[in-house]
Amino acid sequence: MTKDQKVVAIQEIKDLLQDAKVVYVADLDGLNAAKSSEFRRQAFKQNIKVKVVKNTLLQKAMEQIEGVDYSEMFQTFKGNSALMISETANGPAKLIQGFRKKEEKPALKSAFVQETFYLGDENLSALANIKSREEMIGEIIGLLQSPIQRVVSALQNKSETVEAKAEEAAPAVEETPAEAAPEAPAAESTEETPSAE
Repeated sequence: MTKDQKVVAIQEIKDLLQDAKVVYVADLDGLNAAKSSEFRRQAFKQNIKVKVVKNTLLQKAMEQIEGVDYSEMFQTFKGNSALMISETANGPAKLIQGFRKKEEKPALKSAFVQETFYLGDENLSALANIKSREEMIGEIIGLLQSPIQRVVSALQNKSETVEAKAEEAAPAVEETPAEAAPEAPAAESTEETPSAE
């Protein structure tokens, strides 16, 4: 690879890393061409960018990224490396796990997720269990809706209770004149009594 080709390759890697929040480095070594293509196809369907890179070029690109110090990951850059960039924190981990049901590889070398570094394949299940942004938003909405639904339900029940009390009060008002009505004839009868005298 010429110096100019290296500069171009480093720039391509930097472009991928520039605003990346989720960065995985995996070992695809041992996957034949067909399996490697299948892995890339599945990654593409899940909106995960996969790029096989040279370790030295990846390290140089990461060193040039401002705002994130990727140096913790450098020790894992041995052998064949594939850079995986995703919007979803657990997406690449789930992809690797799913693929490993049939194959030994890919293996996780390291990852940078939610401003935390994960080194080694033993972190794969922990990464797969990280909730994605969409899952967290869904849970938060569910938590927020629950009290709101209770308040709405309570308000509906209260309005129904007020209506029921109003309905109960309305017949009571009607009964009051009806009770007064028998007293009125009694008063008339007392008036009749004196007239009879």
